[in-house]
Amino acid sequence: MARALYDVAQVRAFEAILASRHGIDGEALMERAGVAAARVVRVHWPEARRILVAAGPGNNGGDGYVLARLLAAAGREVAVLAPRPPGSALARAAATRLHEAGGRILDWQPGQALPEADLVVDALFGIGLTRAPEGPLAALIETLAAHARPVLALDLPSGLNGDTGAVAGPVLPASRTLALLADKPGLHTGRGPALAGAVQVDDLGCAGLHAGDTAFSLLEPGDLATLVPARRRDAHKGDGGHLLVVGGDAGMTGAVRLAGHAALRAGAGRVSIATRAEHLAVVAAERPELMVHAVESVTALRALLERCDGVVAGPGMGQGPWARTLLPVLLAAGRPLLLDADALNIVADRGLALPPGCVLTPHPGEAARLLGVGVARIEADRPGAARALANQHEAVVVLKGAGTVIDDGGHRHICTAGNPGMATAGTGDVLAGIIGALRGQGLEAGAAACAGVLAHALAGDRVARAGQRGLLAGDLVAALPAVLPA
Repeated sequence: MARALYDVAQVRAFEAILASRHGIDGEALMERAGVAAARVVRVHWPEARRILVAAGPGNNGGDGYVLARLLAAAGREVAVLAPRPPGSALARAAATRLHEAGGRILDWQPGQALPEADLVVDALFGIGLTRAPEGPLAALIETLAAHARPVLALDLPSGLNGDTGAVAGPVLPASRTLALLADKPGLHTGRGPALAGAVQVDDLGCAGLHAGDTAFSLLEPGDLATLVPARRRDAHKGDGGHLLVVGGDAGMTGAVRLAGHAALRAGAGRVSIATRAEHLAVVAAERPELMVHAVESVTALRALLERCDGVVAGPGMGQGPWARTLLPVLLAAGRPLLLDADALNIVADRGLALPPGCVLTPHPGEAARLLGVGVARIEADRPGAARALANQHEAVVVLKGAGTVIDDGGHRHICTAGNPGMATAGTGDVLAGIIGALRGQGLEAGAAACAGVLAHALAGDRVARAGQRGLLAGDLVAALPAVLPA
């Protein structure tokens, strides 16, 4: 089952619920957080004798003070760096208990050398960060980032936005992040996957207590079997659906071939390719299972649309007269529709209205064009951008990238499977074909998008076992039968 993710506002509300309904106040949670962090240190860094805790002025710093006290009591050599004194009542109380136990709290200032350490604990901000770090705190982040020591982040790496995965200033990359109370979306999209290291979650003994509904979830490998039903023993090709892939303008045959091949490997019963006449021979020769049609007119396209169960439009489609003539016909066809690549660029350029229920699969550049903003705005809030597109077009949106975001207008999913080797030409065409095939097999748009993204990522990870560098889009296609349910 997909793991729930909670944004910062929801975590704050959860903390209030725990205090008001269950008698678990902030002090109790802080003590539990320290215990949880000490457990992580014991398990993952058992030989680390010198621990350096960077404590901020808020409650995340308080968690760090508790951890320092517990580690010191267990015989570790612990020093706490505090660029600013504790600002919250809970953090002040935790610092006082550490001081009374004989703990070392150092008033670190920029330019000072760092104590020698085997492990750094980042307890500077957690979810309390609302803007780019400044002053001594920013200087300490930069100094620690250059320190070349393992880093355990409590809740979030300092400088990382817990909701968006964006970074606005200096940031401290972590070797491991311990998400406290609940997992956060920012750890799994944008810069989060690269900065958080291994993520583990400790619910601080609050499992089963009501945390409210969450609008986010993290897709996990086991979800694929739930999303994609197994085939019946008496299944026939009609059950797999008939997908039409439209694309491949003059000189651009590769993308449409990849999308069509991926659709077959994802279980489509039949796949037709609508492309330019010059491509018929090469597509048919390479993949005879694909039914290839020369489409040079609207009339020819309409004849194919009458016989298909779903459409993928965009791979290698170009933005010339051929594509601009065909796309309005596809939008009006009344078939389940996925738009990718140049189809999205034409929609953005011409301001075309889309039928409700489309699946859109933009990368950040295409999303920026659709929303009329710069790419930096998209990357600053990937979940927000996906939601804006989903609402604007009444569509299911797959915003590709590190921590792909799937938004159906109601619920948002994040997929962190996959690897950097997949950042190569053609992998997006493969994804479009997979989702289109699953849609044609009867999955609802949101389920097809989630299942397609997850299958695509898992296929990439399977291929990458032999190495990420040099991974090809076609390698993912070959791996699909091994990751999809039978």
